[in-house]
Amino acid sequence: MNQIHPSAVIGKNIVFGDGNEIGPNAVIQDGVKIGSRNMIYPNAHISTGTEIGDVNEIHMGAVIGHVPQDLAFKKGTSSFTRIGDRNILREYSTIHRGTKEGSATVIGDDNYLMANTHVAHNCVIGNRVIMVNLVALSGYCVVEDQAFISGMVGLHQFTRVGRLAILSALSAVNKDVPPFFMAGGRPARAQGLNAVGLRRAGVTLAVREEIKQAFKYLYRSGFSVSHALEVIESELHSPEIKYLVSFVRAAKRGIITGRASAVEMEEVDESAGE
Repeated sequence: MNQIHPSAVIGKNIVFGDGNEIGPNAVIQDGVKIGSRNMIYPNAHISTGTEIGDVNEIHMGAVIGHVPQDLAFKKGTSSFTRIGDRNILREYSTIHRGTKEGSATVIGDDNYLMANTHVAHNCVIGNRVIMVNLVALSGYCVVEDQAFISGMVGLHQFTRVGRLAILSALSAVNKDVPPFFMAGGRPARAQGLNAVGLRRAGVTLAVREEIKQAFKYLYRSGFSVSHALEVIESELHSPEIKYLVSFVRAAKRGIITGRASAVEMEEVDESAGE
């Protein structure tokens, strides 16, 4: 049974599961699909074309599935927002639906989007991603599993953040951030490994050492990216390395550059080996 506050505005043809709680003045537009055991807090707004899974928290003032901020969007276009399970969408977070007919913005499972985060049209967010307050994704961005994006970071449209990458606060990202790496700055530059994240994810020391060596080839060797990838493929063979190489090769905007610092590299070496 669902608990719906009398002041909530519920549209037509809504599909509800069981055990949902809908707070005061929440708005759910026509045709929305909502699974089971979700908590929708007061004044949240869920727009037509939105599909939500189970056990999500949608906090006060969040706007989910509204029309995109895209001048090319045509009124009446049928597009979607698809959200998985166990996501936490904090106060005033905004997620816009796809901009082209039949397209979608997609959020996976177990993500935590903090207050005032923005996910633009046609973005794809994987699983167990954390986006801190005021992170803003432009259209068509991709954020892969277990990435961590610190506060007030902005992503240029079509950029990607790889699995288990971490971005420091106030960064501006205009090229792809390879998986497993730590980056930051304006524009964002590769700084080292996400050593803490790798350890917490259970990545073995041997694999972390391979990733560290791959980082050196990409950012400390003086090689071109293509040459670095050839060397990496010939010397390093873990599944994580194969994924890293495929990610870099697929980068349509290219990958972020690095910055060299002897002190910084020493810190990276020490932390990566822990």
